[in-house]
Amino acid sequence: MSEVKISAETRTEFGKGAARRIRRDSKVPGVLYGRGSDPIHLTLPGHDLLLALRTPNVLIALDIDGKTNELAIPKAVQRDAIKGFLEHVDLQLVKRGEKVTVEIPVHAEGELAAGGNLLEHVLNALPVETEATHIPEAVTVSVEGLEAGAAILAKDITLPKGTTLAVEEDTVVLQVLASQAEEAAEGEAGEGEAAAEA
Repeated sequence: MSEVKISAETRTEFGKGAARRIRRDSKVPGVLYGRGSDPIHLTLPGHDLLLALRTPNVLIALDIDGKTNELAIPKAVQRDAIKGFLEHVDLQLVKRGEKVTVEIPVHAEGELAAGGNLLEHVLNALPVETEATHIPEAVTVSVEGLEAGAAILAKDITLPKGTTLAVEEDTVVLQVLASQAEEAAEGEAGEGEAAAEA
């Protein structure tokens, strides 16, 4: 997985006014916490952070005030609902070799069986436990030839070495839904049979 270096500054001003001033300077307020230590309030460069967060579960190497180096992963990101800019970020301290629980994106590949059926992502991301410095960017699942009613469970997904499920094995991740046209045709056929019997 990718590791991105970002310089950060500790901050001592809090509240909405301070946060607005930070964002006016194209920076983002954040909090670094974990491993039983006191939270560290940070100011991070907005553009660098935005680029880093394009990678799910990115590993961030923080240079804090030019004195301390820490590894962290993003745990919560707040964005402006309309403009989409970053408003705040929560970062979790990690260390090399440590196991963390994260959600990794699920990508489907292949074509469903003919019939216009729909693929539903019950889970867009799969909760897993994995090493903090080896978080998979995503898992890919083949849906080639699946018929309506088929489902892919968490236990059916092949995970990279060192990664284990953090959900029940029988959790439905993907399922194939019958197309509405097919359902309507079945309904009409059922009505026709009922009328014939009457």
